[in-house]
Amino acid sequence: MNKRIISLNELPLNVKGYIETVNCEEDIKRRLLDLGLVKGAEIKPVLVSVSKDPRAFEIRGSLIAIRKENAKGICVSYYAKI
Repeated sequence: MNKRIISLNELPLNVKGYIETVNCEEDIKRRLLDLGLVKGAEIKPVLVSVSKDPRAFEIRGSLIAIRKENAKGICVSYYAKI
């Protein structure tokens, strides 16, 4: 297994990742931090809308939708099978 760091919008469906950094506009960043997207939090993409944007993520027992433009600014680590 190989640890990789990617943006949240690249994380495959149903694969657990861990928040590393949140680099978004300040108002969006504050909202995401309030929703629990803090360093080390486990996050998993579980649903994709028909238009592929937004995607729904499970975090701390809740589902939240995040747009692709915001997900690009969130770095996550996960273990890739190689």
